[in-house]
Amino acid sequence: MAARTLLDKLAVLADAAKYDASCASSSTGKKNSLGTGGIGSTEGMGVCHAYAPDGRCISLLKILMTNFCIYDCRYCVNRVSSNVERARFSVDEVVKLTLDFYKRNYIEGLFLSSGIIRSSDYTMEQMVAIAKKLRVEHKFQGYIHLKTIPEADAELIRQAGLYADRLSINIELPRDDSLTELAPEKSGTTIRKAMAKVKTNIIAAKPDIKEIARSRPVAYAPAGQSTQMIVGADDSSDAAIISRSAGLYSGYDMRRVYYSAFSPIPDASRDLPPSAPPLMREHRLYQADWLMRFYGFESGEIFQRNGADDVAMLDLDIDPKLAWAVANRAWFPVDVNRGSREELLRVPGFGAKTVDRLLAARVSGRLMYDNVARIAHSMKVCRHFIITHDYHPGTKLDVADMKRVFAPKPKQLALI
Repeated sequence: MAARTLLDKLAVLADAAKYDASCASSSTGKKNSLGTGGIGSTEGMGVCHAYAPDGRCISLLKILMTNFCIYDCRYCVNRVSSNVERARFSVDEVVKLTLDFYKRNYIEGLFLSSGIIRSSDYTMEQMVAIAKKLRVEHKFQGYIHLKTIPEADAELIRQAGLYADRLSINIELPRDDSLTELAPEKSGTTIRKAMAKVKTNIIAAKPDIKEIARSRPVAYAPAGQSTQMIVGADDSSDAAIISRSAGLYSGYDMRRVYYSAFSPIPDASRDLPPSAPPLMREHRLYQADWLMRFYGFESGEIFQRNGADDVAMLDLDIDPKLAWAVANRAWFPVDVNRGSREELLRVPGFGAKTVDRLLAARVSGRLMYDNVARIAHSMKVCRHFIITHDYHPGTKLDVADMKRVFAPKPKQLALI
């Protein structure tokens, strides 16, 4: 058999990395211009996009070091028993690819994950060597995100944070019992201990004012840590998933929980539970997560339906903020001229930037309907939930089945 070229390996290992969630929700439709005469595709592998704390979109070379793996996690396409094409990069090959792509202005950084080869420590050593070589030998100043192996030695994880901008340790599944069943080589306790160690290292590396004055201190994973949770491989409810995420944010100073819709694997997932349409469910979970992080919602509130009538799954027809508003109409309408920031953030159709602009605008005078329309851009949803100086929604909140006002219209299914 002819030796694999670097391009051959890239084709395999960039495609294999698509299951590692690292950026925005993947719930866009599949589109490809091949054979259509058009341009572009949403299905290409190899480059993903992450977002910096200041909102900048960063293009990353997203690859696995290898898709060989000694583990047999039933939800993973790269498990040891899976019949997939395998490949492996050397340390120098990953370094070369990163630098070549960077110099051509294709990317601004590297997202590196890997299957487990030989042992967790050996694999982690190789990943650290890649990051170290980029930083130390080649003075690479681009963004580096390393998927850290929780079973690896704590010193290796510490070294990884010295060279990477962000570390991530996968929580894998929402519940420990599911992890035991579907990935017996992994341990929820080990994963949480590794997360806690990363948090401790980040806190310990934060300099005080005197250290900043004396010299520029060495940062440890300055972009923090994140994690990935696979959705749909077990029967965990959306409420359980969001509650678990809330605990991760508070307990480990997690910058981001990424949700990855489970893609069934032939012959290994026949006995796994069916779930809602996976990409839409993933999208709704991201929206619920956003409400917790930026809109002041508690995890339990998102699933609250008129007090005791709590639900376990997010509505797939309407977004979770709108679903909460429909079920809690006593909160509304909110007066845009008097409502607090917290109250305005609960209005469906109002984003955080819109609310801040409304608060700034009303300092100069009373807000009319047209004023709000210019700031919010679309009043289709929010007009049901607000009062302005010249507008009141009247009976719009009194509709018995209010969800039907906002839910997508039924569509004829394809017959073929």
